[in-house]
Amino acid sequence: MTFDFLAISTYLTVSVLFWYTGLVPDLAAVRDRASGIRRKIYGFFSLGWTGTDRQWHHHGTAYLLLAGLATPLVVSVHSVVSWDFALIIVPGYHSTIFAPYFVAGAIHSGLAMVLTLLIPLRRIFHFENIIAVKDLESVAKTTILTGLIVGYSYIIEYFMAWYSGNIFERQTFIFRAFGHHAFMFWLMVFCNAVAPLFFFFKTVRTRLWSLLTIAILINIGMYSERFVIIIGSMAQDFIPYNWGFYHPRWVELSITVGSFCLFLFLFLLFVKFLPSISIAEIKEDLTPFLRGKGKRDHHGA
Repeated sequence: MTFDFLAISTYLTVSVLFWYTGLVPDLAAVRDRASGIRRKIYGFFSLGWTGTDRQWHHHGTAYLLLAGLATPLVVSVHSVVSWDFALIIVPGYHSTIFAPYFVAGAIHSGLAMVLTLLIPLRRIFHFENIIAVKDLESVAKTTILTGLIVGYSYIIEYFMAWYSGNIFERQTFIFRAFGHHAFMFWLMVFCNAVAPLFFFFKTVRTRLWSLLTIAILINIGMYSERFVIIIGSMAQDFIPYNWGFYHPRWVELSITVGSFCLFLFLFLLFVKFLPSISIAEIKEDLTPFLRGKGKRDHHGA
């Protein structure tokens, strides 16, 4: 529990600082176009930004330092969270591959969530001229890499369970694949390791409906993975007397649905009151385009 608190609080703090630092110039741009109480609120959070050379210099330095801090933090935080499981001598948990496995899984689900949120946002707000298909295609290509790493981790887990000769490890992984919760296991394998492979085809990774479908499948698969990891080992440990099966009740289902609703509510608030696309970065990106020197893909596929 201590590991979780320190990891999540550190991750949350750095993420909020990184997000807010990049938002300051945009808040100032919104402030200059607002009036009344909204102008005061945006003015307070823009920290007196006027866009001077000195401010841009300090902003760029701070943004770069936070990016440098956040990058290894992704690895360290998810490694610490994985060790919460790996330090426990429970079949299916006590594995040295958990650290890179969790890091790759976090990036995998993060890329899928970016596509899940970005594609509807692009369509609803008509950001076709800003978020090009080639940008979404780049995310899909990276998803292929993380999907291959996650699939490799699944294979290595079963190989080590067989190679170790530990009967408890073998039985746990056999139970995962062919036991009571086998559906969740094969759903996890298909959604996380097989579905991203369709991005190898250019026609799949350049069509919005296929991008969104596979991204949603990956999100479902990553949620199934957590179910398989936790329930799969807890349901069948060393003592047969402790064995049992878990079925989610209405309480757990309600909490899960409520958490999804809370996330979507906060995301919609962000889209409503804050710039969902970086104004400052788009100005830099579109400057050569407006001068006739750049060319972007405007097709919605």
